[in-house]
Amino acid sequence: MTTEFFMPMKKVPTITAQEKQVAVVNDKPVFYEPDELKAARAKLMAYLGQHVPGRPYTGPVRLMVKWCFPLTKGRHDGQYKHTKPDTDNLQKLLKDCMTHCGYWKDDALVASEIVEKFWAERPGIYIRIEEL
Repeated sequence: MTTEFFMPMKKVPTITAQEKQVAVVNDKPVFYEPDELKAARAKLMAYLGQHVPGRPYTGPVRLMVKWCFPLTKGRHDGQYKHTKPDTDNLQKLLKDCMTHCGYWKDDALVASEIVEKFWAERPGIYIRIEEL
């Protein structure tokens, strides 16, 4: 089984799952998601929800993700993006959302991962999942 799709987005989410905040309530730390992180999670869930496979993956998979960021001055379509955010931070939120949507039971099934960042005329996120 293979799942492949592109989610066009004018603004690709750049906030990461690690950007949770902490507040002290009654002398105890309470962790929470800032509004920007909640919005990014909701956006990803809405887009990913449109592409959930008919049945969840149950064995090892290869996950290929190409993050396509809007062009900025001095950049050209297809040029690798070598500035923040880091790919590992981007992937964490994406895989958490994919798990929640039902792509698989646990993202530990991702045995092979290919992640790239580009500047692109058509911004968005390309995803390909294939059974290994």
